[in-house]
Amino acid sequence: MRGLIVTADDFGAAREVNDAVEIAHRDGILTAASLMVAAPAAADAVKRAKAMPQLGVGLHLVLVEGRPMMPPSTIPALVGADGNFRLDMVRESFEMVLRASLRRQLAEEIEAQFQAFAATGLKLDHVNTHKHFHLHPVIAGLILSIGRKYGLRSMRVPYEPPSLLRRIEPVHGTGRIERIWARHLRRRLGRAGVWSPDRVFGLAWSGAMTAARLTALLSLLPDGITEIYTHPATAGGFAGAAQGYRYGDELAAVASKQLADFTRENGIRRGSFRDFE
Repeated sequence: MRGLIVTADDFGAAREVNDAVEIAHRDGILTAASLMVAAPAAADAVKRAKAMPQLGVGLHLVLVEGRPMMPPSTIPALVGADGNFRLDMVRESFEMVLRASLRRQLAEEIEAQFQAFAATGLKLDHVNTHKHFHLHPVIAGLILSIGRKYGLRSMRVPYEPPSLLRRIEPVHGTGRIERIWARHLRRRLGRAGVWSPDRVFGLAWSGAMTAARLTALLSLLPDGITEIYTHPATAGGFAGAAQGYRYGDELAAVASKQLADFTRENGIRRGSFRDFE
């Protein structure tokens, strides 16, 4: 069986993103979206999600490059002078191991985001993190311990097999270190009884999952459950937009009726995390 989850990250970041999620779920192959609960358009995203009951909505935990749910004064080790999360992921990663105070603040922020998601009334479909920060074992451990109280059952493991990508086009910087940590994370989730797809695509082509690339991936889709994550938006230039991301091209890809027809004609079963776990 070939199962497919197509996810839009950054749901709630801006109305342009929310518009794209609605279009791609209605007309194309989008089956899931990951909600940033503290983002400017989160309330608008929740309202739309409730009108799309087949869309699997998960929590996109933001612990870097964004604004926190907690008041910045209560989590000083996690934020900069502007009140937003720190940008120095490498240094912060070491500090998580060495500083108990930082770990306590991290736990408080993660719980606050789970609480905010629970308050929406939406069923938790999955959990992932901005910039795949849950590859860090401290963050992964906190998500597992805290998430159990809020119905955590599925998480993304950002393991992208480069061999399949290379059948489509040359890929540079294959992320060997990230794959090692991803394998550790998969084993840890398995021991905790948390489900994850067999493989994920979207790392090498982050912000550039074009129709051509998506078509090629679907043509080569192996057995098992595959997640393809994307960043569609009706326009770029919104606050927090990533420089160089091809938002419109990604929307055209995931909103494609032709690709929706292709999945049906080729026996590819589309669904959210809850449909496959």
